[in-house]
Amino acid sequence: MTIPANTATTTSATFEIIAFRLHDQEFCVRTRTIREIRGWGPATPIPHAPADVIGVMNLRGTVIPIIDLANKLGMRSTEPNERSAIVVAEVHGMAMGLVVDRVSDILTIAEDLLQPVPEISMSSGMRYADGIIAQPDGMICFLNLERMFEEIAVTKLVAA
Repeated sequence: MTIPANTATTTSATFEIIAFRLHDQEFCVRTRTIREIRGWGPATPIPHAPADVIGVMNLRGTVIPIIDLANKLGMRSTEPNERSAIVVAEVHGMAMGLVVDRVSDILTIAEDLLQPVPEISMSSGMRYADGIIAQPDGMICFLNLERMFEEIAVTKLVAA
């Protein structure tokens, strides 16, 4: 999905996103949460892990969880392949890898293009959405990783 260069105007505030696909849908997150994008590599399974945790991988000496983002959003699980990517994000001070079908683009978006998610479509996975970016060739669902992984923040508070 491509957003025209003139979309981000000088009269409105802008923010940067990384857009990616899960199955046939386009999603995005703010780039400030992203540390890097890696090609797919196998993860080591963890016994009794939640359904959305594929396993763990070694990222330059640090073990990070690998999350099946489609499953986390209530979609059918992603079947990783050579075109899949791992988007490494830092959420609540913790690095994690998010498996996506493919990364589409890194874009600058005008804040006034972000529209609220209609309340009627607020399924369990959509409570993680901050809005929708409507484009002539489709829509991008804007995800909030901090809200999606709130349990990490809660666990850190309890452990402190």
